[in-house]
Amino acid sequence: MTRKLEYIIDKDYAGCRVQAFLKSHGYSSRMIKDLKKNPHGILIGNKKVTVLKQLRRGDKLTVYIKDPVQTSVVPVNLPIGIVYEDKDVIVCDKPAFMATHPSQGNYDNTLANALAYHFQQTGRQCAVRFVNRLDKNTSGLILAAKNAYASAVLSDALKEKRIHRSYLAFVEGCPRPAKGVIDAPIARQECTVIKRCVDFDIGARAVTHYKVLRQGEFSLVRLWLETGRTHQIRVHMSYIGTPVAGDFLYGHEHSAGIGRHALHSASLEFCHPLSGEKLSFVSALPQDMLEIYQKQWGEYNETACI
Repeated sequence: MTRKLEYIIDKDYAGCRVQAFLKSHGYSSRMIKDLKKNPHGILIGNKKVTVLKQLRRGDKLTVYIKDPVQTSVVPVNLPIGIVYEDKDVIVCDKPAFMATHPSQGNYDNTLANALAYHFQQTGRQCAVRFVNRLDKNTSGLILAAKNAYASAVLSDALKEKRIHRSYLAFVEGCPRPAKGVIDAPIARQECTVIKRCVDFDIGARAVTHYKVLRQGEFSLVRLWLETGRTHQIRVHMSYIGTPVAGDFLYGHEHSAGIGRHALHSASLEFCHPLSGEKLSFVSALPQDMLEIYQKQWGEYNETACI
């Protein structure tokens, strides 16, 4: 698949070399290297140019991003909820119990397999590039890029904390205070590949903001990530004594009664990698977490989750 991008050079970039212009617009060094190899990768007007070409005001710069067809992920017809899609990005509402990526022993029952099938059926043979990731048993919103350029821009946005995510979770007991910030470094726990722990000696900085929305045996909490460490929310909530309900690694596996940890990616906001338009999406509580709410407080009050 090839994505065509066009730019009209204005006075701010007149005299700038093509390479500097591309870097300023989010192209990675690897992408620029690939464009240099492509005989029709970079054009001004209809003429191929090198990355050292100096731009002039009014030039029409055209970039052709050639994305190789992904063959490592097997397309599989699996049900997924597509919240938004265009030529560059796709936002999905991932169900619980579905892994994001294939792994040893699970090659064909993941969101990547489902997206590969969707792309195949819609005639867009592009690689699956996730921008954020969710644990297998975490449900909710997940963002993927449909070409290398969108992936590079969104990856930078994630690193620079310009992609905003919030989560809803049921936790055992009630965090104190009811609103706060957990700033505790996270490291891999010794003698295990999967489990993480708070470690102030070797851990990487991890910051989670939280707010209690409803208090009960299982309190409903909204959480915002300032950093994105593996299992960050699960580790932090366990660290302060209120583990995510149903968390087999950091709490009590059967406490929630839903067969998984009660964690849901509820909102996602980012600027489109090409247009710059602000895009915002929300995902309501899934049915299993909704039942936890109803058992404690009766009829679901959507305003309680804001």
